[in-house]
Amino acid sequence: MPVKNRLAELQDEITAWRRDLHENPEILYETHRTSAIVAEKLKEFGVDEIATGLGRTGVVGVIKGKANGSGKVIGLRADMDALPIHEETGVDYASKTPGAMHACGHDGHTAMLLGAAKYLAETRNFDGTVVVIFQPAEEGGAGGKEMCDDGLMERFGIQEVYGMHNWPKIPVGQFAIRSGPFFAGTDQFEVKIIGNGGHAAKPHQTVDPIVAASHVVGAIQSIVSRNADPVHQMVISVTSIESSSKAFNVIPSNVVIRGTIRTMTPEMRALAEERFKAVVGQAAAAFGTHADIQWFPGYPPMVNAEEQTEFAAEVARSVSGDCAHAEMTLGGEDFAYMLEERPGAYILVGNGDSADVHNPAYNFNDDAIPAGCSWWAEIVEKRMPAA
Repeated sequence: MPVKNRLAELQDEITAWRRDLHENPEILYETHRTSAIVAEKLKEFGVDEIATGLGRTGVVGVIKGKANGSGKVIGLRADMDALPIHEETGVDYASKTPGAMHACGHDGHTAMLLGAAKYLAETRNFDGTVVVIFQPAEEGGAGGKEMCDDGLMERFGIQEVYGMHNWPKIPVGQFAIRSGPFFAGTDQFEVKIIGNGGHAAKPHQTVDPIVAASHVVGAIQSIVSRNADPVHQMVISVTSIESSSKAFNVIPSNVVIRGTIRTMTPEMRALAEERFKAVVGQAAAAFGTHADIQWFPGYPPMVNAEEQTEFAAEVARSVSGDCAHAEMTLGGEDFAYMLEERPGAYILVGNGDSADVHNPAYNFNDDAIPAGCSWWAEIVEKRMPAA
């Protein structure tokens, strides 16, 4: 069926919730106001159980269907946190918090899942239980992992879990998805190249870490071109190079290199770490310097389960008439942790011709609300149909 009439009727109300969240962004685990609003809304909707404090500031609501003969339990997850970006949209509900804004649309995700929760609590036209999950700290804080570590899946008996993200350049209200690896594993590195500094006029009396660092940056790209299977994805990006001196006439004693490595499978992720440490260490040693290597594991690759992906696409087609095949993205997504614990799927919903996410001019498109809410609701009603 297309967009549900009741959810179309609720669009203005849901939009108001979304814009209030947009005006009051909160970063990482500091989603205290947002979490309180979510909990209060769920109470107002009459959900059967509300739990707070999972993953520090996460909120969970439990809605039971008219029947529970199926014994099925489905989780629906939305993220709540904003980004440390100064907003440049110019909208009248722009962020009131300097240096923070909803530049990734998590305000829209939260509002859409609240809208679906209101509808599901009103109708309860399903056989089973739905668990609505509102997660903090997706933007680099691994809030999904913390909620799982707090026993999210076991405590509520979740058997499958579904997530959604808005996506600029996809037409508003349209969907896209893919089975298997979808979002990348995102690891970070920091390498300190330690040499022996001195006067720029006497380089022969130094061990120049600048020269070593320059060769290290080039050498690590050989991991992608000569160690990684060309049919698999890997991206190594050096994003910062800093020396211990800012003077024109001083060869520094050390240089710090920072960046990220993004991969789509656990095997490629393990290969990247192994080869990175070997290549960097040997390249630095070739120039008489020492490399102090720090590796910071990030989000794992996010992998959609085949069965749940096919079902999610079927639901999307029922709502919007079509569901496109999505390309892989080398961005990270901590819904990956939930998909490591339970089978499920993550779908993209169109945000239209907006600025890209993580851009100060980005804004969630409220016209996507009816389709997004309807997809959540249909996931529940089609997966757990009432007798």
